[in-house]
Amino acid sequence: MDKIGFIKKDIYNLECSVNGKLRNHDVELVTEYFMAEQKKNEAFYFRIEGDGHDRFSRCFWADATSRRAYGFYGDVVVFDTTFNTNRYDLTFAPMLGVNNHGQKIVLACAFLSKETTESFVSMFEEFKKAMPGGEPKTIITDQDAAMAIAISIAFPTTFHRLCIWHITSKFSVKLPRDAYKEYWREFQKAIWDTDNKDEFDAKWNIVVTKAGLTDHPWLSSMFDLRKSWVPAYARQFFTAGMSSSQRAEGSHGFFKQYISRRNSLMDFIIRFERALSHQREKELVADHVDAFEVAQSCFLELKTEDACKVVFNVSERKNWETRVAEVVYVKDSDHASCSCKRFEFVGIICKHILALFRRDQIEYMPDKYILKRWKKTAKSGLVSDANGNEIKDCADPGLLIKRCTMSRLASDVVEDALMSEEGCELLSETLKSLQVKLKLLKDGPSNNEVGGSSSQTQYMKDPKRVRCKGRSKGVTGAKKKAMKRGIRHCRECGRIGHDRRQCPALNTPTSPSNNDESTPIHRSDPLFDDFDRMHGPTE
Repeated sequence: MDKIGFIKKDIYNLECSVNGKLRNHDVELVTEYFMAEQKKNEAFYFRIEGDGHDRFSRCFWADATSRRAYGFYGDVVVFDTTFNTNRYDLTFAPMLGVNNHGQKIVLACAFLSKETTESFVSMFEEFKKAMPGGEPKTIITDQDAAMAIAISIAFPTTFHRLCIWHITSKFSVKLPRDAYKEYWREFQKAIWDTDNKDEFDAKWNIVVTKAGLTDHPWLSSMFDLRKSWVPAYARQFFTAGMSSSQRAEGSHGFFKQYISRRNSLMDFIIRFERALSHQREKELVADHVDAFEVAQSCFLELKTEDACKVVFNVSERKNWETRVAEVVYVKDSDHASCSCKRFEFVGIICKHILALFRRDQIEYMPDKYILKRWKKTAKSGLVSDANGNEIKDCADPGLLIKRCTMSRLASDVVEDALMSEEGCELLSETLKSLQVKLKLLKDGPSNNEVGGSSSQTQYMKDPKRVRCKGRSKGVTGAKKKAMKRGIRHCRECGRIGHDRRQCPALNTPTSPSNNDESTPIHRSDPLFDDFDRMHGPTE
């Protein structure tokens, strides 16, 4: 420790100094970073907009990997906003999806200064421009009015599913306490244990009538929106097995391990990219396991099972094997039907279809029961944008090899130079000269003559701090609550309007009664000694 040369406080002071120098240049740094990423790979997409006064209002970005992922897994999108991610209190709005391993993936990101319909529409329009393949089939969000209107405008053909978890969690708040305790279990059965629309409607009306809540406004509004959140209605739409936005909530928790509300926009981008690389590394590990893991056999003498082992990836094959075991123990498979809508909802065949396969001795899996998005080869093929240009993960496939080669060479040169002082000086002078030449090569002679491109570019001003809908309110202390109420309660006599220190029962002498054998209480009695020591004498 004594050879380091600095302490923890020095690092904190340096960080404060750097932040002070970069103040009012945050949007400029973010813009230059996005432009540099776009120069590395033309498939990087971004857009920054102002508020009409040259001040940052919102931005949208999506890298090549995210755009390619949308081409493979863009059928279902989960959208949820989060807060406390930057010093300006801008709303962070990631759009997420699910890959063939069932893992969360980031499709695009945005910063919004306002959570209005106009802001959401603008973001969704940029999303449509950036992503190949058109609109998603389904988008899952929480119950936000501005967001719902924006989705109906930007994605008119997309099924908008509301998060069932957010809705069911409000029952304890919206319903009367006694009604919730007594009838919540019946509401749960009506929501989750019904297979068709008529059955749900009948059970719901029975529970509402028994609870005496037929005129309850919130329950009536939820019943009107039942097509957007009740499984019996929404199960016919493909959602990759998701019925809530909990994946987005979990993703927010993952990314907030890397970021904090003190970050500038540039700090956030750097930390977010680091977290995103860790998330994508898990996907690569899953791809590796999927490519080399051999599935164990199940007790079913059908070639259909072998087809499943070859086609589906590991995570979905495990689900298959569980259902195969269930099919083995089905007693009467002649009358099986697919009323559960599992294939339409999840995209994987259910036990009823497997029972039919076993009954009819179908040896090969029909193609309609194999969705490409669940296959091992889900990410194979080309993805092109609206202009027909191919979207590649990396503009130069050999860039990583070149970087490794040059890094190894530079490391060897540094080790040789450290052997002598002359070598260190020679290497230092050579690197400085080389740095100047590389800068000229990068910027070009024309930019050097006018002082560089950055000095000629007009950047937006940094955003002002905003207050969003989801920002948490401050905790009110007991003293502040008492001042707000304006009511004092005496613990001595039980009356209101004063406290124990101004209680008349203690401060006023009481007259003896003929029928009262107690002695009168005077201010000079020892009873008040402790009170005076604590609160002082009362005049």
